[in-house]
Amino acid sequence: MSDDDGAVPGDGRGAEELDVSDREAAKAEKKKKPKRPFWVELPILIAIALVLTVIIQSFIARVFVIPSESMEQTLHGCAGCTGDRVLVDRVVYYFRDPEPGDVVVFERPDTWDQTGLGDENPNPVFAWFQDLAAQFGLATPSEEDVVKRVIAGPGQTVVCCDQQNRVSVDGKPLDEPYRHHLYPGDRQEGFPRITVPPGKLFVMGDNRNNSRDSRSQGGGGENGFVPIDDVIGKARAIILPPSRWQGVGDHDPQAAALSAPAWQTGIPAGIGLAAAWPTLWLGRRARGLLTRGDRNGPR
Repeated sequence: MSDDDGAVPGDGRGAEELDVSDREAAKAEKKKKPKRPFWVELPILIAIALVLTVIIQSFIARVFVIPSESMEQTLHGCAGCTGDRVLVDRVVYYFRDPEPGDVVVFERPDTWDQTGLGDENPNPVFAWFQDLAAQFGLATPSEEDVVKRVIAGPGQTVVCCDQQNRVSVDGKPLDEPYRHHLYPGDRQEGFPRITVPPGKLFVMGDNRNNSRDSRSQGGGGENGFVPIDDVIGKARAIILPPSRWQGVGDHDPQAAALSAPAWQTGIPAGIGLAAAWPTLWLGRRARGLLTRGDRNGPR
């Protein structure tokens, strides 16, 4: 008999029967292997989770606790209330620098005053666990990281205040709907004109009269600037408490102030509309002349 009939010499089983038998044998072998007990797998799962958490918080996103009321009402951190937990995007500034209006979290510059409150543990491992516990209200948040709003960038000149008690950048008053007023008609403290050097930012709190920022930190002046390299990320959303779930606004205070007035913005559209009618009329006249020419031409 030829071997082409699917039989294996010396064995009465066909090839398909052998395949099924091999698969069943493999399954039986797997069943024989003992599974690792849960108490062995648990530490592995915890270790993997910690590694992923460190990677995500170091390079992608991180949760920060708002420990003070300098950013009220945008971010809650007032005495007696539940401090907001904000999700901070670390990726965005890989591709661009912070811009006016961005609410940023940054490392406290060496030139700024040290509060001595909520000091970070000198051991980096314990500091990481302290930060993680603070996100759930189980530890005092470190004040080594600060949150403020970018008011001006490198090369821009800042001063306060004009006759309407507004901050001005490059001679133009800012539009600041986010500014928190302690009472109607309250006035923010003024500061002398200063130009932001390259690689630095001028930042302020939304709770303007209850915020220590670029105006006064380190005595003010050059010591008050924040190096761009110290910026950790951009605050994107409030994630805790649930009653405060919302995005963090990044209204550019310079946009309305530095852009052209609305009537000037409408000039190009007005010119285009006015020119449309004579253009349409000329087009119709030309088409009519061509049509008559075709009719009177040689046939």
